[in-house]
Amino acid sequence: MALFKMMFVRLSSSYFFYFALLGLISPYLGIYLDGKGFNSRQVGEILAIITVTKIVAPSLWATLADKTAKPMAIIQLGAFLALFSFSLLFWLNNYWPITFCLALFTLFWTAILPQLEVHTLTSLRHSNKIYARVRLWGSLGFIAFAVISGEVMSSFGFQSFNSIGIIILAGLFVSTLMLTPIKTVKSTKNKAKVQVSISSKLMEGNFIRFFIAGLLLQVSFGPYYGFFALYLRDLQYSGLAIGLVISLGVVAEVIAFIYMGAIFKRFSLNALLVFSLAITALRWFLIPEVASSVLWLGLIQLSHAASFAIYHSASMQFVSKHFSKNQQGRGQGIYLGGVYGIGGAIGAYLTGILWLDGLGAQNAFIMAATSALLGAIILMFSKKQRVITLN
Repeated sequence: MALFKMMFVRLSSSYFFYFALLGLISPYLGIYLDGKGFNSRQVGEILAIITVTKIVAPSLWATLADKTAKPMAIIQLGAFLALFSFSLLFWLNNYWPITFCLALFTLFWTAILPQLEVHTLTSLRHSNKIYARVRLWGSLGFIAFAVISGEVMSSFGFQSFNSIGIIILAGLFVSTLMLTPIKTVKSTKNKAKVQVSISSKLMEGNFIRFFIAGLLLQVSFGPYYGFFALYLRDLQYSGLAIGLVISLGVVAEVIAFIYMGAIFKRFSLNALLVFSLAITALRWFLIPEVASSVLWLGLIQLSHAASFAIYHSASMQFVSKHFSKNQQGRGQGIYLGGVYGIGGAIGAYLTGILWLDGLGAQNAFIMAATSALLGAIILMFSKKQRVITLN
């Protein structure tokens, strides 16, 4: 029991700091780049370029982890190199140096999550209930630093973005050093078989529909991840208010994670994925209509429970079911890299074109709503799958 509690704390702390960094970057990178003097198209281009690294990086690191059978070393190396590359921002001011630095940082940062997900699911023996509890600490990290970062940047200026990031990354690196490797028996006998079988798994119609829908969901997050804080700032929201509005969505996400075990017992994976995409489409359509009202915006933000928590949990279970044990690292890398990389890059680039320094915000959110709705329609034609829940 003591060992299990220790493992739980170590896993939870890694999720906390990983997503705490997302709580800084996702809302406030746009404000940081805006403070550096870049226009919305340049911001969109930078976000798209750094997101492209997510296409190759997870698969590259996952393959390296599978071949070396040392996924824990990959997690720790990724955390250290992410810390080092992010620290270079202190000395950079121009477009291409900042873009290169952020792309390098993302290349290493994205090495962490796929391997951490596999490590966590394996350590917890694929228990949905315990995984949800560990994962919600990531949401708590996001909430804490979305609020803290908004207030700090409002009080001390956009340059404080760098210092906050270094503190979080240092915490992430230390937390990865405390993780315990899982002992596995390396088999060279069926390596060729694994390579062939994963190719066939990738070409199955159900996975292709699932992949495209996930990609469209990430496209739809373009206005939210890169420009939402800027949008609220232009509507005269304070730094604290921006952090609280963004965090409200993550509070709903945390509650959803807590009840995911019960949700999985009642609904199929496909139903959960379609529901999440449909709710997300409605969310993006309504945001420009209600953003000037704190009350309505707060209510809309609660739908983040579906947009992220339910969809993420269901998609992780889909990947876990779809790929065999020896394919998990590669499967996670291909899914996360392709979906978050291609989808995120397209969403950021399109938003940068449509945004027009705030004048085209409504068109950007309409694009996002259309993308999520199309994803929901595509998944309606997939086979229903249920999850066998473990306590």
